[in-house]
Amino acid sequence: MTVTKPVFDRLGFWLWVGSFLIVLGLALWSPDTRSVVYIYRYGSEAFLNREPLYHVQDAMGYLYAPAFAALYVPLLKLGPYLGNILWHMLGFSVLTFAAMRQVRKIDGQERTWLLSFGLFVALPMALAALRNGQATILLTGACWFLTLSALDGRRAESFFWATLAVIAKPTAIIMLLLVGALRPRLIPVLVLAVLVVLAIPYGFASTDYINAQYHDFFRMLTSMTVDPTGPFVPADFTAPFTRFGMPLSEAEATTVRVVAGLLTLWAVLQLDRRLDSNIGGLAIFLVAAFYMCVFNPRVEQNTYAMVAVPAGLSIALLSQEKGAGIMRWFLATLLFVTGLTSVDPRLHDFFHLWFWPISITVIGCALIGWFWTQGRQKVPAAGAVAHG
Repeated sequence: MTVTKPVFDRLGFWLWVGSFLIVLGLALWSPDTRSVVYIYRYGSEAFLNREPLYHVQDAMGYLYAPAFAALYVPLLKLGPYLGNILWHMLGFSVLTFAAMRQVRKIDGQERTWLLSFGLFVALPMALAALRNGQATILLTGACWFLTLSALDGRRAESFFWATLAVIAKPTAIIMLLLVGALRPRLIPVLVLAVLVVLAIPYGFASTDYINAQYHDFFRMLTSMTVDPTGPFVPADFTAPFTRFGMPLSEAEATTVRVVAGLLTLWAVLQLDRRLDSNIGGLAIFLVAAFYMCVFNPRVEQNTYAMVAVPAGLSIALLSQEKGAGIMRWFLATLLFVTGLTSVDPRLHDFFHLWFWPISITVIGCALIGWFWTQGRQKVPAAGAVAHG
Protein backbone atom coordinates (compact mmCIF):
# COMPACT_ATOMS: atom_id res chain seq x y z
CA MET A 1 0.00 0.00 0.00
CA THR A 2 2.78 2.43 0.82
CA VAL A 3 4.27 1.82 -2.62
CA THR A 4 1.15 1.79 -4.77
CA LYS A 5 -0.89 4.55 -3.13
CA PRO A 6 1.39 7.47 -4.15
CA VAL A 7 1.46 6.09 -7.69
CA PHE A 8 -2.34 5.81 -7.75
CA ASP A 9 -2.75 9.28 -6.30
CA ARG A 10 -0.71 10.80 -9.11
CA LEU A 11 -1.91 8.61 -11.98
CA GLY A 12 -4.57 11.02 -13.19
CA PHE A 13 -2.17 13.97 -13.09
CA TRP A 14 0.47 12.15 -15.11
CA LEU A 15 -2.15 11.01 -17.62
CA TRP A 16 -3.13 14.67 -17.95
CA VAL A 17 0.49 15.71 -18.54
CA GLY A 18 1.24 12.72 -20.76
CA SER A 19 -1.79 13.37 -22.95
CA PHE A 20 -0.66 16.96 -23.40
CA LEU A 21 2.82 15.80 -24.41
CA ILE A 22 1.17 13.65 -27.09
CA VAL A 23 -0.77 16.74 -28.18
CA LEU A 24 2.52 18.64 -28.52
CA GLY A 25 3.95 15.82 -30.60
CA LEU A 26 0.92 15.90 -32.92
CA ALA A 27 1.18 19.68 -33.17
CA LEU A 28 4.81 19.36 -34.22
CA TRP A 29 4.00 16.61 -36.69
CA SER A 30 1.18 18.55 -38.37
CA PRO A 31 0.58 22.09 -37.04
CA ASP A 32 -2.64 22.76 -38.97
CA THR A 33 -4.37 19.38 -38.59
CA ARG A 34 -7.32 19.53 -36.19
CA SER A 35 -6.19 23.00 -35.14
CA VAL A 36 -7.69 26.48 -34.94
CA VAL A 37 -4.30 28.16 -34.47
CA TYR A 38 -4.24 29.09 -38.16
CA ILE A 39 -7.08 31.51 -37.37
CA TYR A 40 -4.89 33.28 -34.84
CA ARG A 41 -2.08 33.45 -37.38
CA TYR A 42 -4.50 34.84 -39.93
CA GLY A 43 -5.54 37.58 -37.49
CA SER A 44 -1.96 38.59 -36.78
CA GLU A 45 -1.03 38.53 -40.47
CA ALA A 46 -4.02 40.71 -41.30
CA PHE A 47 -3.09 43.06 -38.47
CA LEU A 48 0.50 43.39 -39.71
CA ASN A 49 -0.72 44.05 -43.27
CA ARG A 50 -3.40 46.48 -42.04
CA GLU A 51 -6.15 44.37 -43.58
CA PRO A 52 -9.68 43.86 -42.17
CA LEU A 53 -9.79 41.33 -39.34
CA TYR A 54 -13.49 40.51 -39.34
CA HIS A 55 -16.17 39.09 -41.62
CA VAL A 56 -19.11 40.91 -40.09
CA GLN A 57 -21.87 39.36 -42.16
CA ASP A 58 -20.84 35.77 -41.51
CA ALA A 59 -19.67 36.31 -37.90
CA MET A 60 -17.17 33.52 -38.48
CA GLY A 61 -13.39 33.21 -38.71
CA TYR A 62 -11.39 35.56 -36.50
CA LEU A 63 -13.66 36.45 -33.56
CA TYR A 64 -11.18 37.89 -31.07
CA ALA A 65 -10.33 41.40 -29.96
CA PRO A 66 -7.76 43.39 -31.97
CA ALA A 67 -5.44 43.12 -28.95
CA PHE A 68 -5.24 39.36 -29.51
CA ALA A 69 -4.05 39.88 -33.08
CA ALA A 70 -1.43 42.38 -31.93
CA LEU A 71 -0.08 40.26 -29.09
CA TYR A 72 -0.02 37.01 -31.08
CA VAL A 73 2.46 38.56 -33.57
CA PRO A 74 5.57 37.30 -31.69
CA LEU A 75 4.25 33.73 -31.90
CA LEU A 76 3.48 34.27 -35.57
CA LYS A 77 7.07 35.39 -36.16
CA LEU A 78 8.36 32.22 -34.49
CA GLY A 79 6.75 30.15 -37.22
CA PRO A 80 4.01 27.51 -37.29
CA TYR A 81 6.03 24.97 -35.28
CA LEU A 82 7.67 26.81 -32.39
CA GLY A 83 4.91 29.40 -32.17
CA ASN A 84 2.28 26.68 -32.14
CA ILE A 85 4.06 24.76 -29.38
CA LEU A 86 4.46 27.84 -27.19
CA TRP A 87 0.79 28.71 -27.65
CA HIS A 88 -0.32 25.22 -26.61
CA MET A 89 2.01 25.33 -23.60
CA LEU A 90 0.68 28.72 -22.50
CA GLY A 91 -2.94 27.61 -22.35
CA PHE A 92 -2.18 24.24 -20.77
CA SER A 93 0.10 25.76 -18.12
CA VAL A 94 -2.35 28.48 -17.08
CA LEU A 95 -5.24 26.02 -16.75
CA THR A 96 -3.19 23.40 -14.89
CA PHE A 97 -1.72 25.89 -12.43
CA ALA A 98 -5.18 27.38 -11.84
CA ALA A 99 -6.45 23.93 -10.88
CA MET A 100 -3.42 23.40 -8.63
CA ARG A 101 -3.97 26.75 -6.91
CA GLN A 102 -7.60 25.81 -6.33
CA VAL A 103 -6.65 22.47 -4.79
CA ARG A 104 -4.12 24.14 -2.46
CA LYS A 105 -6.96 26.21 -1.00
CA ILE A 106 -8.95 23.12 -0.03
CA ASP A 107 -8.44 21.77 3.48
CA GLY A 108 -7.49 18.14 4.00
CA GLN A 109 -4.76 15.62 3.39
CA GLU A 110 -5.98 14.33 0.01
CA ARG A 111 -5.12 17.33 -2.17
CA THR A 112 -2.94 15.30 -4.54
CA TRP A 113 -5.71 12.78 -5.02
CA LEU A 114 -8.30 15.54 -5.56
CA LEU A 115 -6.22 17.08 -8.34
CA SER A 116 -5.39 13.72 -9.90
CA PHE A 117 -8.95 12.40 -9.89
CA GLY A 118 -10.42 15.69 -11.08
CA LEU A 119 -8.02 15.99 -14.02
CA PHE A 120 -8.55 12.34 -14.94
CA VAL A 121 -12.34 12.54 -15.28
CA ALA A 122 -12.06 15.92 -17.08
CA LEU A 123 -9.42 14.76 -19.57
CA PRO A 124 -11.67 13.36 -22.36
CA MET A 125 -13.81 16.50 -22.48
CA ALA A 126 -10.82 18.88 -22.40
CA LEU A 127 -8.53 16.94 -24.73
CA ALA A 128 -10.06 18.06 -28.04
CA ALA A 129 -9.75 21.74 -27.11
CA LEU A 130 -6.16 21.14 -26.00
CA ARG A 131 -5.43 19.40 -29.30
CA ASN A 132 -7.01 22.19 -31.33
CA GLY A 133 -5.09 24.88 -29.46
CA GLN A 134 -8.29 26.74 -28.69
CA ALA A 135 -8.16 29.99 -26.74
CA THR A 136 -10.88 28.49 -24.53
CA ILE A 137 -8.14 26.74 -22.54
CA LEU A 138 -6.34 30.01 -21.82
CA LEU A 139 -9.68 31.71 -21.12
CA THR A 140 -10.59 29.03 -18.57
CA GLY A 141 -7.33 29.29 -16.66
CA ALA A 142 -7.35 33.10 -16.68
CA CYS A 143 -10.97 33.31 -15.49
CA TRP A 144 -10.29 30.75 -12.76
CA PHE A 145 -7.25 32.69 -11.55
CA LEU A 146 -9.33 35.88 -11.71
CA THR A 147 -12.01 34.33 -9.50
CA LEU A 148 -9.52 33.17 -6.88
CA SER A 149 -7.55 36.44 -6.93
CA ALA A 150 -10.68 38.56 -6.64
CA LEU A 151 -12.07 36.54 -3.72
CA ASP A 152 -8.71 36.99 -1.97
CA GLY A 153 -8.81 40.73 -2.65
CA ARG A 154 -5.61 40.76 -4.73
CA ARG A 155 -5.97 43.83 -6.95
CA ALA A 156 -2.81 43.50 -9.05
CA GLU A 157 -3.42 39.81 -9.74
CA SER A 158 -7.08 40.50 -10.56
CA PHE A 159 -6.04 43.17 -13.05
CA PHE A 160 -3.55 40.85 -14.76
CA TRP A 161 -5.90 37.89 -15.06
CA ALA A 162 -8.83 40.06 -16.13
CA THR A 163 -6.67 41.55 -18.87
CA LEU A 164 -5.49 38.14 -20.06
CA ALA A 165 -9.02 36.72 -19.99
CA VAL A 166 -10.48 39.52 -22.13
CA ILE A 167 -7.60 39.18 -24.59
CA ALA A 168 -8.20 35.42 -24.81
CA LYS A 169 -11.90 35.76 -25.62
CA PRO A 170 -14.50 38.56 -25.44
CA THR A 171 -16.87 36.26 -23.53
CA ALA A 172 -14.62 36.86 -20.50
CA ILE A 173 -16.73 39.96 -19.90
CA ILE A 174 -19.30 37.64 -18.28
CA MET A 175 -16.73 36.63 -15.66
CA LEU A 176 -15.73 40.25 -15.12
CA LEU A 177 -19.35 41.22 -14.48
CA LEU A 178 -19.76 38.43 -11.94
CA VAL A 179 -16.51 39.35 -10.19
CA GLY A 180 -17.58 42.99 -10.11
CA ALA A 181 -20.84 41.97 -8.46
CA LEU A 182 -19.01 39.80 -5.94
CA ARG A 183 -16.35 42.39 -5.08
CA PRO A 184 -17.60 45.90 -6.00
CA ARG A 185 -14.37 47.46 -4.77
CA LEU A 186 -12.59 45.72 -7.66
CA ILE A 187 -14.81 47.34 -10.31
CA PRO A 188 -12.25 50.11 -11.06
CA VAL A 189 -9.57 47.43 -11.52
CA LEU A 190 -11.78 45.45 -13.90
CA VAL A 191 -12.73 48.55 -15.87
CA LEU A 192 -9.05 49.48 -16.14
CA ALA A 193 -8.26 45.99 -17.45
CA VAL A 194 -10.87 46.36 -20.23
CA LEU A 195 -9.57 49.82 -21.12
CA VAL A 196 -6.01 48.51 -21.33
CA VAL A 197 -7.11 45.70 -23.67
CA LEU A 198 -8.91 48.24 -25.85
CA ALA A 199 -5.84 50.52 -25.87
CA ILE A 200 -3.18 47.89 -26.66
CA PRO A 201 -3.67 47.82 -30.47
CA TYR A 202 -3.19 51.58 -30.75
CA GLY A 203 0.44 51.08 -29.79
CA PHE A 204 1.03 48.96 -32.90
CA ALA A 205 -1.06 50.52 -35.68
CA SER A 206 -2.62 53.78 -36.83
CA THR A 207 -5.66 55.18 -35.08
CA ASP A 208 -7.81 55.09 -38.22
CA TYR A 209 -7.09 51.41 -38.83
CA ILE A 210 -7.77 50.39 -35.24
CA ASN A 211 -10.97 52.46 -35.10
CA ALA A 212 -12.21 50.69 -38.23
CA GLN A 213 -11.45 47.28 -36.70
CA TYR A 214 -13.29 48.16 -33.50
CA HIS A 215 -16.25 49.34 -35.55
CA ASP A 216 -16.43 45.94 -37.26
CA PHE A 217 -15.65 44.08 -34.03
CA PHE A 218 -18.57 45.54 -32.10
CA ARG A 219 -20.89 45.19 -35.09
CA MET A 220 -19.96 41.52 -35.27
CA LEU A 221 -20.55 40.97 -31.55
CA THR A 222 -24.01 42.53 -31.67
CA SER A 223 -24.95 40.57 -34.81
CA MET A 224 -24.33 37.12 -33.30
CA THR A 225 -27.72 35.42 -32.89
CA VAL A 226 -29.24 31.97 -32.62
CA ASP A 227 -30.55 32.13 -36.18
CA PRO A 228 -30.39 28.51 -37.43
CA THR A 229 -29.99 29.70 -41.04
CA GLY A 230 -26.56 31.19 -40.33
CA PRO A 231 -23.25 29.43 -40.94
CA PHE A 232 -22.63 28.84 -37.22
CA VAL A 233 -24.43 25.95 -35.50
CA PRO A 234 -24.50 26.49 -31.72
CA ALA A 235 -24.03 23.75 -29.15
CA ASP A 236 -25.69 25.58 -26.26
CA PHE A 237 -29.02 24.75 -24.60
CA THR A 238 -30.86 25.44 -27.89
CA ALA A 239 -29.10 22.54 -29.65
CA PRO A 240 -31.25 19.70 -28.20
CA PHE A 241 -34.43 21.56 -29.19
CA THR A 242 -33.10 22.04 -32.72
CA ARG A 243 -31.95 18.42 -32.92
CA PHE A 244 -35.40 17.08 -32.00
CA GLY A 245 -37.32 19.37 -34.34
CA MET A 246 -38.43 22.03 -31.84
CA PRO A 247 -36.12 25.00 -32.53
CA LEU A 248 -36.44 27.97 -30.20
CA SER A 249 -37.03 31.42 -31.58
CA GLU A 250 -34.45 34.11 -30.97
CA ALA A 251 -36.79 35.86 -28.52
CA GLU A 252 -37.39 32.66 -26.54
CA ALA A 253 -33.68 31.84 -26.39
CA THR A 254 -32.80 35.38 -25.33
CA THR A 255 -35.40 35.25 -22.55
CA VAL A 256 -33.93 32.01 -21.24
CA ARG A 257 -30.42 33.48 -21.35
CA VAL A 258 -31.48 36.56 -19.38
CA VAL A 259 -33.29 34.52 -16.74
CA ALA A 260 -30.33 32.13 -16.48
CA GLY A 261 -27.97 35.09 -16.17
CA LEU A 262 -29.95 36.56 -13.28
CA LEU A 263 -30.09 33.17 -11.57
CA THR A 264 -26.34 32.80 -12.05
CA LEU A 265 -25.71 36.19 -10.48
CA TRP A 266 -27.96 35.34 -7.54
CA ALA A 267 -26.34 31.90 -7.11
CA VAL A 268 -22.75 33.20 -7.02
CA LEU A 269 -23.70 35.93 -4.54
CA GLN A 270 -25.35 33.36 -2.28
CA LEU A 271 -22.51 30.84 -2.57
CA ASP A 272 -19.97 33.54 -1.78
CA ARG A 273 -21.88 34.38 1.40
CA ARG A 274 -22.63 30.84 2.50
CA LEU A 275 -19.50 28.84 1.67
CA ASP A 276 -16.08 28.84 3.26
CA SER A 277 -13.37 30.48 1.19
CA ASN A 278 -11.59 27.16 0.68
CA ILE A 279 -14.33 25.82 -1.60
CA GLY A 280 -16.20 29.04 -2.40
CA GLY A 281 -13.94 29.89 -5.33
CA LEU A 282 -14.45 26.45 -6.90
CA ALA A 283 -18.23 26.64 -6.53
CA ILE A 284 -18.42 30.17 -7.94
CA PHE A 285 -16.22 29.40 -10.91
CA LEU A 286 -18.16 26.20 -11.62
CA VAL A 287 -21.40 28.19 -11.76
CA ALA A 288 -19.81 30.82 -14.03
CA ALA A 289 -18.27 28.21 -16.36
CA PHE A 290 -21.58 26.33 -16.51
CA TYR A 291 -23.38 29.50 -17.61
CA MET A 292 -20.67 30.43 -20.13
CA CYS A 293 -20.95 26.99 -21.74
CA VAL A 294 -24.65 26.19 -21.67
CA PHE A 295 -26.13 29.67 -22.20
CA ASN A 296 -23.54 31.33 -24.44
CA PRO A 297 -24.97 31.64 -27.99
CA ARG A 298 -21.51 31.15 -29.53
CA VAL A 299 -20.76 27.83 -27.84
CA GLU A 300 -19.12 25.07 -29.85
CA GLN A 301 -18.78 21.54 -28.53
CA ASN A 302 -15.12 22.10 -27.62
CA THR A 303 -16.11 25.15 -25.57
CA TYR A 304 -17.32 22.72 -22.91
CA ALA A 305 -13.68 22.19 -21.99
CA MET A 306 -14.19 25.30 -19.86
CA VAL A 307 -16.42 23.45 -17.39
CA ALA A 308 -14.61 20.10 -17.52
CA VAL A 309 -11.82 20.67 -14.98
CA PRO A 310 -13.83 22.61 -12.35
CA ALA A 311 -16.53 19.94 -12.63
CA GLY A 312 -13.90 17.21 -12.24
CA LEU A 313 -12.45 18.81 -9.11
CA SER A 314 -15.96 19.33 -7.71
CA ILE A 315 -16.77 15.64 -8.23
CA ALA A 316 -13.51 14.72 -6.53
CA LEU A 317 -14.43 16.95 -3.59
CA LEU A 318 -17.92 15.45 -3.48
CA SER A 319 -16.40 11.97 -3.23
CA GLN A 320 -15.06 12.83 0.23
CA GLU A 321 -18.62 13.12 1.56
CA LYS A 322 -19.99 10.11 3.39
CA GLY A 323 -22.90 8.48 1.57
CA ALA A 324 -22.13 10.19 -1.76
CA GLY A 325 -20.68 7.14 -3.46
CA ILE A 326 -23.48 6.53 -5.96
CA MET A 327 -23.76 10.20 -6.91
CA ARG A 328 -19.98 10.52 -7.20
CA TRP A 329 -19.59 7.61 -9.57
CA PHE A 330 -22.61 8.59 -11.63
CA LEU A 331 -21.33 12.15 -12.18
CA ALA A 332 -17.73 11.04 -12.72
CA THR A 333 -18.79 8.41 -15.26
CA LEU A 334 -21.13 10.82 -17.04
CA LEU A 335 -18.43 13.50 -17.33
CA PHE A 336 -15.82 11.00 -18.50
CA VAL A 337 -18.10 9.23 -20.99
CA THR A 338 -19.46 12.50 -22.39
CA GLY A 339 -15.95 13.43 -23.45
CA LEU A 340 -15.54 10.04 -25.13
CA THR A 341 -18.57 10.48 -27.41
CA SER A 342 -16.33 12.23 -29.97
CA VAL A 343 -13.75 9.42 -30.17
CA ASP A 344 -15.61 7.38 -32.79
CA PRO A 345 -16.98 9.19 -35.90
CA ARG A 346 -20.31 7.37 -35.68
CA LEU A 347 -20.73 8.27 -32.02
CA HIS A 348 -19.70 11.83 -32.80
CA ASP A 349 -22.31 12.16 -35.55
CA PHE A 350 -25.03 10.78 -33.29
CA PHE A 351 -24.24 12.82 -30.16
CA HIS A 352 -22.87 15.97 -31.84
CA LEU A 353 -24.18 19.25 -30.41
CA TRP A 354 -27.28 18.02 -28.58
CA PHE A 355 -25.92 15.58 -25.96
CA TRP A 356 -23.23 17.69 -24.32
CA PRO A 357 -25.50 20.54 -23.10
CA ILE A 358 -27.87 17.96 -21.59
CA SER A 359 -25.05 16.05 -19.91
CA ILE A 360 -23.35 19.19 -18.55
CA THR A 361 -26.69 20.53 -17.31
CA VAL A 362 -27.22 17.34 -15.30
CA ILE A 363 -23.67 17.44 -13.92
CA GLY A 364 -23.69 21.19 -13.27
CA CYS A 365 -27.07 21.27 -11.53
CA ALA A 366 -26.16 18.28 -9.35
CA LEU A 367 -22.85 19.80 -8.27
CA ILE A 368 -24.31 23.27 -7.70
CA GLY A 369 -27.04 21.67 -5.62
CA TRP A 370 -24.42 19.84 -3.57
CA PHE A 371 -22.45 23.04 -2.98
CA TRP A 372 -25.71 24.67 -1.91
CA THR A 373 -26.31 21.97 0.70
CA GLN A 374 -22.78 22.56 2.00
CA GLY A 375 -23.77 26.18 2.54
CA ARG A 376 -26.95 25.16 4.37
CA GLN A 377 -24.91 22.94 6.67
CA LYS A 378 -22.54 25.82 7.43
CA VAL A 379 -25.22 28.31 8.49
CA PRO A 380 -26.69 26.28 11.41
CA ALA A 381 -23.18 25.49 12.61
CA ALA A 382 -22.30 29.17 12.71
CA GLY A 383 -25.54 29.87 14.54
CA ALA A 384 -24.81 27.19 17.10
CA VAL A 385 -21.47 28.80 17.87
CA ALA A 386 -23.05 32.22 18.19
CA HIS A 387 -25.60 31.02 20.72
CA GLY A 388 -23.25 28.64 22.57
